[in-house]
Amino acid sequence: MRRYFARKLLVYVLTFVFAVTVNWLIPRFMPGDPVSAMISRARVSQPEAVEHMRAYYNELFGFDRPVWEQYLHFWSSLLQGDFGISIWVFPQPVSEIILGALPYTLALMIPAILLSWFVGNWLGALAARRKLLDNTVLPAGYLLTAMPYMWIAVLLAWVFGARAGWFPVSGGYSLDIEPSWSWLFFTDALHHWVLPFLSMFLVALGGWAIGMRNMIIYELEADHSSYLAALGAPQRLIRRYAFRNAVLPQITGLALQLGVLVAGALVTEIVFNYPGLGSLILAAIQNRDFFLLQGTFLFIVIGVLIANFLIDLVYVIVDPRTRTGMAGGQS
Repeated sequence: MRRYFARKLLVYVLTFVFAVTVNWLIPRFMPGDPVSAMISRARVSQPEAVEHMRAYYNELFGFDRPVWEQYLHFWSSLLQGDFGISIWVFPQPVSEIILGALPYTLALMIPAILLSWFVGNWLGALAARRKLLDNTVLPAGYLLTAMPYMWIAVLLAWVFGARAGWFPVSGGYSLDIEPSWSWLFFTDALHHWVLPFLSMFLVALGGWAIGMRNMIIYELEADHSSYLAALGAPQRLIRRYAFRNAVLPQITGLALQLGVLVAGALVTEIVFNYPGLGSLILAAIQNRDFFLLQGTFLFIVIGVLIANFLIDLVYVIVDPRTRTGMAGGQS
């Protein structure tokens, strides 16, 4: 087992290095000059002052160094926990900006991912055994899966926000409320959270329900289920074994879908102007903020890799064949 997890850890470390390198390169392929954007926002008209400011900012951000030196400095700062200074919200550190937005993204993503996975698998398992439910869950699942995150977010905002007026359609909390650890702020933030959560939950729900429904039917029609039935095993036991086998590909699918779900969360945040990492990415692109953009992407990469590693651990726990294979490989 140690050898298995050592190989996994090596793969994740190499993936992290590659992803961070690509993350560092992407902002530098963006058109425009971030220093020029900062100077234009300062509205300085004197040519001498503009040149002094340009030289100062280029030296401060390291843009006057060769590219290879910038890359090595980036890794050196990263290993020390330094993500740089934001160009957009100068001179605030990038880490402080990200930590302010991260709780909103986590509060949106974690419940949406986990609840859609559990509820979708539960509905799919029921639909595989009940024809009436199957006739409703399957078409609804295909309809929800075909909906882009942005489209369903706009639809929910129009129906339940603009038309019904039940929920706000923008922001993470009301502008007249200061963020604090209070019941007033919590209830207000929860009110703003409902529509972004629903847009992510509904799209992911359909895919999990369809996948589990198809896997359950496949397992119930497999030879081992027919063999158990021939031995006189009760249907409840056969369905239990079918569910345990069917849930394994769903766990693998969860690991594979994490990147898509994260992208859906970012798009949803932009639609609802939700103050999470998605809004930060949009602001960083608009303001050519290299450091905020690469810092935000870095947090997303780390989160996806950690989540995938945890799913690998869960897979080893729930699938005895994996543990047997590891034991056999060590003997």
